[in-house]
Amino acid sequence: MPLVRHTTITSRYVPSRPVDVWTPAAIGDQRLPVIYMHDGQNLFDPALRADGEVWAVDRAIERLRAERGWPGAIVVGIWCTDRRWREYAPQQPFAALRQTRGWEGIIERMGGEPVSDMYLAYLVEEIKPFIDAHYPTLPDQANTFIMGSSMGGLVSLYGLCRYPAVFHGAGCLSTHWPVGGNILVDELAALLPPPGRHRFYFDYGTVGLDAEYEPFQQRMDEWMRRAGYQHGHDWITRKFPGADHNEAAWRARVAEVIAFVALGGDK
Repeated sequence: MPLVRHTTITSRYVPSRPVDVWTPAAIGDQRLPVIYMHDGQNLFDPALRADGEVWAVDRAIERLRAERGWPGAIVVGIWCTDRRWREYAPQQPFAALRQTRGWEGIIERMGGEPVSDMYLAYLVEEIKPFIDAHYPTLPDQANTFIMGSSMGGLVSLYGLCRYPAVFHGAGCLSTHWPVGGNILVDELAALLPPPGRHRFYFDYGTVGLDAEYEPFQQRMDEWMRRAGYQHGHDWITRKFPGADHNEAAWRARVAEVIAFVALGGDK
């Protein structure tokens, strides 16, 4: 099915932006899970990027449908804006950084204070109801997922922690922990919901920005264990030696992410 681009979803929380919706072909009257993804302009259309590199989430899902007999999922790609850092930086955890020496530098780099609570309200209170009203969704928590990379990985984790009754699973690829360091890791870990109703996927490469992530991810992994999550069951962390911080790397493993978060197993 062709990709549908919505440009008229207005918001009382954030500046409006395009929202792309992809639906698998030939689903008949079947209702499907929904994966909400950040940086929507990087997911499907190579023409939107100078390097032509996209996640190709549609191809990943079609492959999983063929291999697993899975009906697939609807993907909602929310475009980012020039407020990307502010919208994706976990707002409440970032409050703990105010007393640190680097706070002013963080705010200068982001272009202002975090506004991710507003962004997530836009996603949950405005985009999700629109999608559920206009597409054949399974709107319940068990069939609703959130996913992104880098800063998008942070806001995906934060989104599930903030709305555990809305999202079942979070896919956090190349999560950009260094923006807040150990304090950010610890503050996000303190928001984790109890195990039993959620699934978390984390990963990182070893090249470029991803080369900085391992010690922070290991710290988060320890928090996951302490919270009662079981690696390989309702949480997994993967390391990809040689993988860089870009769409080509995320495309190579997005099927694995979807398989774990939405299907409950490895690809």
